[in-house]
Amino acid sequence: MDEPTKKIAVVTGAGSGIGRSVALTLAAAGWAVALAGRRAEPLQETAAAAGADADVLCVPADVSDPDEVNRLFESVRARYGRLDLLFNNAGTFGPGGVPLEDITYEAWRSVVDVNLTGAFLCAQAAFRQMKGQDPQGGRIVNNGSISAHVPRPNSIAYTATKHAMTGLTKSLSLDGRPYRIACGQIDIGNAATEMTERMQAGILQANGQLAVEPVMDAADVARTVLHMAELPLEANVQFATVMATAMPYIGRG
Repeated sequence: MDEPTKKIAVVTGAGSGIGRSVALTLAAAGWAVALAGRRAEPLQETAAAAGADADVLCVPADVSDPDEVNRLFESVRARYGRLDLLFNNAGTFGPGGVPLEDITYEAWRSVVDVNLTGAFLCAQAAFRQMKGQDPQGGRIVNNGSISAHVPRPNSIAYTATKHAMTGLTKSLSLDGRPYRIACGQIDIGNAATEMTERMQAGILQANGQLAVEPVMDAADVARTVLHMAELPLEANVQFATVMATAMPYIGRG
């Protein structure tokens, strides 16, 4: 069977920040994009920013809820018939700046549910679709983070889930080989979004001091995701790090 001309993507966390930037970049490149996120209004704002000619589908969904994830991917299948890319992006920092000993079980669980369980549920649903479709295959790009490598102070829940994302990426890569399912991970440092506004106001460093950190445009991340997405399935960017050049990562601590 011939390869379809239009590629189909699901972007989670598409209502803001990196998710919105990636969704808009994919749409501008001619992809059909399903926009997923908890709240409908931000998804509609992303869809409007994509323009009247863009092929977008808004599907409000909580990625930590298996039923809502299944509904998301069923909606994509009903509309487009296949799936070529999942950008597994939805995530939360959780309680910022809370010392480890003061984190509640509920706060810990909420971060794990979104960042890890949600990523797994979306990857599993995408994997099933990609394995069963004809032509078989597709690509999953996971949003890791610089925190998949090194922590910030008082970030144990976020850091633990982002380290776990690397294991998820590796297992998906291995298990996807027989089915032409490629999986890579983009580790992002200090993209300028709503989630990183505190970087520009001063953020706690490992030495206990507060420091303003440089940021980069989220569009620089989106271009990298587009490059990863548009490779043939015979090629894969397994891990990529895109960061503000002068941020404290190399030599952090």
